[in-house]
Amino acid sequence: MTDVLPSAEAAQRLPEFPTPRAAECPFAPPPALLDLHRADKPIVRVTTWDGTTPWLVTTHAAQRKLMTDPRLSANIGAPGYPHTTEAMKAHAAEMQPSINNTDGAEHTRWRRMLTGSFTRHRMELLRPEIQRITEELLDTMLAGPNPTDFNEAFSLPLPSLMICALLGVPYEDHDFFQEHAGVTNARFKTAEESAATVVALRKYIAELIEKKMDAPGEDVLSDLGARVKAGDLTMEEAAPLGHILLVAGHDTSANMITLGTALLLQNPDQLAVLLERSADPEFVAGGVEELLRYLTIPHLLARRAVVDDIEFEGEIIRKGEGVISSLPAANWDPAAFPEPAKLDLGREAGHHHAFGWGPHQCIGQQLARIELHVVFGTIFRRIPTLRLAVDPSELRFKEDSQAYGIYELPVAW
Repeated sequence: MTDVLPSAEAAQRLPEFPTPRAAECPFAPPPALLDLHRADKPIVRVTTWDGTTPWLVTTHAAQRKLMTDPRLSANIGAPGYPHTTEAMKAHAAEMQPSINNTDGAEHTRWRRMLTGSFTRHRMELLRPEIQRITEELLDTMLAGPNPTDFNEAFSLPLPSLMICALLGVPYEDHDFFQEHAGVTNARFKTAEESAATVVALRKYIAELIEKKMDAPGEDVLSDLGARVKAGDLTMEEAAPLGHILLVAGHDTSANMITLGTALLLQNPDQLAVLLERSADPEFVAGGVEELLRYLTIPHLLARRAVVDDIEFEGEIIRKGEGVISSLPAANWDPAAFPEPAKLDLGREAGHHHAFGWGPHQCIGQQLARIELHVVFGTIFRRIPTLRLAVDPSELRFKEDSQAYGIYELPVAW
């Protein structure tokens, strides 16, 4: 059993995380990550950008066990937490408690504040509006330049419009918050850039909440304003919560729409099946789960600090060490998903980890799912001749972002 940290020399021999994807298959997880899949050794030491050596969890079953273990903490200021970026590490000690970095009863308190806003029933009520916006955006795209950038014409506007409506954020400010979301998710941003983005977004959200305290609407920021007014929350707590929801609520979905569209265009057999069955809501919903599994937008998550020793699969994970549960690795685990490299829209893939696993699963996942159901049930039905307008080798994939995707997707029809 391993009970000591690797020496500096040994750490240099450990696998690196993350590693580059293969240029010939950029939709798949990195080959070096998939090489670590071993049923008899589901956790391994890796070395990360700052020379630390956290544990990497690669199998679906191991993640289901560890991600629900209370001895793992989401507190990014805890000793051993495996920070994604230098900027995160620089600001970890001063990060305010919120829904994304607390545990146990404190995390439950945060989550309960938002549960009612993101129930499946409430999200289902938005489906007609999502369908209307989808149709309008496609109408506008079809009437505009051909070819065009699908990302700008469709993928970014749709989830941005929906999260703005849900939160009560003016859509005319989308250039501002989309730019800052890009900085938030950048892997190589500086500590100064990160701090400036946090200040700008939280000031913006706080000003909106203050306005809604005097003139509330039917939206999440108005709900937060009511809690501030009642003394349940301080503005210093409410603004970060709105910040998290705004960034997470549009950026990951936008990346998923663009990347999923590109993947389908590269898999004409599956695209033909989708076209044939696009009027079948159950098939489309199942196909969306397979796309989520295959692509796993939050490709560098989930990360935890160990707050008490854990004996797991013949190893001792020590207090003060870090754990990274690689969501793409779990979603390409052949024990959970036979022939994982095969895109199969008819696969039963609902047990994937694309939204994480355990108490910190994405609270907005039902909204994301319904957006994707509408999008992938509509795009190719409306534009069956949609195709890439460039060679696939020219696409720029977001390996430098914490949310995987494609920067521009030139399409024609």
